[in-house]
Amino acid sequence: MRFLFISCLLLFTLVGVSQETTTQKIKKSLLKSQEQKAKELSEKAPITSYRIISLANDTTYVDTSLTIAKEYNYNYLRKDIFGLLPFLNEGQTYTTLNYGLHKSSAYPEIGLSGKHFNYLQVDDLNYYSVATPLTDLYFKTVMEQGQSSDAFITLNTSERFNFSIAYKGVRSLGKYINQLTSAGNFRFTTNYHNKSKTYFVKAHYTGQDLLNGENGGITTPEDFESQNSAYKERQRLEVYLIDAKTFLKGKRLFVDHSYRFSNGKTTFLALYHQFNAESKYFEFNQATVASTIGNKTINRFGDSYKTAGINDQLHYNKLYNKFGLQFSNLSKGSLLFYIDNYRYNYFYNTILVLNSATIPSSLNDAITTIGADYELKNQKWNFTAGYKNAVTDRAVREVKAQLQYKFSDKTKGALAFENTAKLPDLSYSLFQSSYVNYNWYRTYTTEKSNTIKLSADTKYLNLHAQFSSYKDHVYFANTSTNDTIQLIAPNQYSKAITYASIQANKEFKFWKLGLDNTVLFQSVSQDDPILNVPKWLTRNTLYFSDYFFEKALYLQSGVTFNYFTNFYADGYNPVLADFFVQQKKQIGDFATYDVFINARVRQTRIFLKAEHINSAWSATNTFYSAPDYPYRDFIIRFGLVWNFFK
Repeated sequence: MRFLFISCLLLFTLVGVSQETTTQKIKKSLLKSQEQKAKELSEKAPITSYRIISLANDTTYVDTSLTIAKEYNYNYLRKDIFGLLPFLNEGQTYTTLNYGLHKSSAYPEIGLSGKHFNYLQVDDLNYYSVATPLTDLYFKTVMEQGQSSDAFITLNTSERFNFSIAYKGVRSLGKYINQLTSAGNFRFTTNYHNKSKTYFVKAHYTGQDLLNGENGGITTPEDFESQNSAYKERQRLEVYLIDAKTFLKGKRLFVDHSYRFSNGKTTFLALYHQFNAESKYFEFNQATVASTIGNKTINRFGDSYKTAGINDQLHYNKLYNKFGLQFSNLSKGSLLFYIDNYRYNYFYNTILVLNSATIPSSLNDAITTIGADYELKNQKWNFTAGYKNAVTDRAVREVKAQLQYKFSDKTKGALAFENTAKLPDLSYSLFQSSYVNYNWYRTYTTEKSNTIKLSADTKYLNLHAQFSSYKDHVYFANTSTNDTIQLIAPNQYSKAITYASIQANKEFKFWKLGLDNTVLFQSVSQDDPILNVPKWLTRNTLYFSDYFFEKALYLQSGVTFNYFTNFYADGYNPVLADFFVQQKKQIGDFATYDVFINARVRQTRIFLKAEHINSAWSATNTFYSAPDYPYRDFIIRFGLVWNFFK
């Protein structure tokens, strides 16, 4: 990987040196002429010449406007997080309030879901085509001693070849004991097609590392909830773990390319290949094992083989190849037949014998599936369908279909269906730890799910509905009867679970005022409390916007109200870096008010926000992100997003 990256840098350096040497021989008049043409091109290039292309070839354009959507997207994940509740410090995990956001692969992944909210997956990477170099700079202050930033640049060396380099980093000490966040996400992408348009390739490389101090939550919620001014200084609140930390590191090389044997305008035959090689490393480190609650000493996670210096390590590698033959016709659609192979190796460094049972050191397998994808679209509608099934002895299956229809420029709808039989993530099957109760080796039947999604976007209302059924759902649960001890174990629920949700969004505008409303209703039917979600979520934003100083400044100012009903939220366990089902403490039924003032000057957007302002005068502190993890206090944060077009 290092050789590939260094080779790319050397290539671009040689190109730059070659251009500089040639430039010295050009007459000054000709040089000025070329500079003038480049300047004119930059000034005249329309915004549609700055394209953002997804892996599925969906195309959008760079947008430097300041809208209420940009306010919602201005956060660490850089996307709308309605339905996600952030933990105390920037760069930590999130509690999922909207279960419709849950995504999973039919193949078994590493697990550790609490560490993957900011881990960029294959579908999170975009590719670009730009008329001139484009730079995007993001900056935002954090809770304590640090900052969050994201720097991105992309350019086309020719009309056919583009590359981009970006790095997102965050460091924040946090307001509570042992809450440091230090994370980085490096990505390099490239996008190319040859002159005859018979060969197309998208590729990227990512290097990601996420370090979090894990304090295990506060030990005395009554001190936090009281109005004792001594505890306004959050460092005075005792926590379970004073020096524990988790570290996730991952590297990925991804290539998606195809070659067309014929390049007809309406019909072609192509050979397709996708390659994904990824490795991950996870570490749980805890120097001091015992936790102190007042005058008592406990082991938060039960008995341990070590009295100090826990350093548990987990490794995971996967290799994915997909080969296919694609037939495409303008009127008949595109049909891809493929075979893919998914190999993984999930391993520890030791074999453990526990109570006469052997806990192996590794899990590895190779899963081969065959399938087909079909797409047919025109100006009014787009239909896609896909099917794949394992040909090996592992019961893996995916069936997908979606129809999108555009009734008019302001009205469109979509209907989607998905049937999946998936293998549970590997941390459910095998786990080793220095804690006695966190060692297991288990097998499961495949998890089954059926999902129907319906959406309608109109000028009157945007509506999204989902109905899902789950069978043989795998989850973590706390088996301890002591509220201060977490003994987490995996389970499989053989009964059926049904989930339904409906989300409505509407923005009203009058004069220079806007009122944006999003409401979500969720319902779960189950015999036992396994899947727990709040029944209602709402976000309402009232804002004012207008131009000032002869339209040199665009100002946006308002207040956002967030609320969700109380429910038994899943608890968070740092040893597993995952969430578990619990029925001891409810969270929710509290409102947050965020007051913001945003401005745009040319391609620069400036953000200033007073977050959770109502907590400054709240009678009681009953706001939590998860059991034992308080939600964020009132804080003023600011930053900007700055785009350059050169």
